[in-house]
Amino acid sequence: MIVCTLGDLVLDVIVRLHGPLAAGDDVGARTELRAGGQAANVAAWVAALGARARWIGRRGSDGGAARAEAQLAARGVSLLGPRQGRGGVVVSLVGPDRDRSMASDRGSAAMLDADDLQAAWFADCDWLHVSGYALSQPGGAAAAAAAASFARRAGARVSFDAASAALIGSVGAAAFAARVRAVDPVLVFATVGEVDALGGPWPGATTVVKRGADGCTIVDAGRREELPAVPAQAVDATGAGDAFAAGFLVGGPALALQAGARCVATVGAMP
Repeated sequence: MIVCTLGDLVLDVIVRLHGPLAAGDDVGARTELRAGGQAANVAAWVAALGARARWIGRRGSDGGAARAEAQLAARGVSLLGPRQGRGGVVVSLVGPDRDRSMASDRGSAAMLDADDLQAAWFADCDWLHVSGYALSQPGGAAAAAAAASFARRAGARVSFDAASAALIGSVGAAAFAARVRAVDPVLVFATVGEVDALGGPWPGATTVVKRGADGCTIVDAGRREELPAVPAQAVDATGAGDAFAAGFLVGGPALALQAGARCVATVGAMP
């Protein structure tokens, strides 16, 4: 199986706080630098779970981007797309309660455009997984629609992750929905908040609602299935939804839940 992912590759700055942030003061923390980005995370987990993975997007050409690229390649992922401009950086603050908040700078990834793609990159893939972050800009939305067209022509199925309720709100629900319709996924991953922002389960597709420690809900043509999470000692929730999506694409719901549990038990978004 070959899974292609379309979207961001960034440098994750993971800050594990030893206590609550104090306004105007200092708090101890442990900081790590790791490759990240939703599409890159999914690709890394696809490779770790035994399938072939190909990341496609626009990469930065600076030192941070080179570090992220090297880490992703070392995990067995092929990388395709132009190198240009500044690499993206995401700062993830992990609190004492293991929950996390993020501040995102997508860098050159935000400049992705349909002209960056080649049809041959999608000719042999079984799944194309599109990150919702690619739909945040008109150029990226055009690239996602083009990639989905290339993939479907080659017989692949298309999945989509809604990525962020705040992102949907910033684009506008109607505009974002139009961009998703152009991608035309058969499988949609979303959190409860993202499903609400989309106006409900995606019509004509299987919608997988990611519920974190509460497992997931699968909604398909009126059928609704609730599945519990796999027990795990949570250390860092960063990337758990991406691990879950990779597991679902490679092996279905059981592998998805196992991958999510494996992810939260370690620091960082990648295996």
